[in-house]
Amino acid sequence: MLSISSLTVDYGPVRALSHVSLEVPRREVTAVIGANGAGKSTLLRTVAGLVRPHSGSIHVDGVDITGRRAEDIVRARVALVPEGRSTIPELTVEENLRLGGMWRPRAARAATLAQVFELFPVLGDRRAMRADTLSGGERQQLAIGRALMCDPECLMLDEPSLGLAPLVVTQILEMVRTLAEESNLAVLLVEQNAVTALRVAHTGIVLNLGSVVMSGAAADVAAREELRHAYLGY
Repeated sequence: MLSISSLTVDYGPVRALSHVSLEVPRREVTAVIGANGAGKSTLLRTVAGLVRPHSGSIHVDGVDITGRRAEDIVRARVALVPEGRSTIPELTVEENLRLGGMWRPRAARAATLAQVFELFPVLGDRRAMRADTLSGGERQQLAIGRALMCDPECLMLDEPSLGLAPLVVTQILEMVRTLAEESNLAVLLVEQNAVTALRVAHTGIVLNLGSVVMSGAAADVAAREELRHAYLGY
């Protein structure tokens, strides 16, 4: 389980997150939604060690990872799929994937690589092709697969729907839910597409100006009409 307690982050004089607390259980998808500037990406970047918090704590299965270096957090089995898919276009599919677990023993990397190809057959079919030859949906699968190469216990995704067709978005997010349930993962999903995110998530959390304004079962959050108009834009 990922547990975040009273997390506060400042960018100079600007408070980006204010006393944010949430829990992401294993086998579940927790969706963090809200308008642009709500602090969603800052939340993920702080958990991943890319931003240092002002105060608060972050634990994974009881282990305190607050303020650790990004590479140490990856070794603690927390993986981030950043916004924009972030694959290396000049490298092949397989080379991109191997980068995700380069610090692990060779046998462990090989076993996880086989699992990724089983999960995403299209990546196995295109393993020798350059990443820049893939479609947008395939590159998103590659980005997720690369994150899985570190054998994470917690998987975080930042705006995976960005630039994708609606049908592809639905397929990707439903696959993420299946991955959480079948692979015992805690999944923290940040998503601008609130309708689709809440449809696949177990829990929904609404951020506004760096603060949690609502949390609960995803269906309950989706049903709150005043929240939809005020914070979610639909």
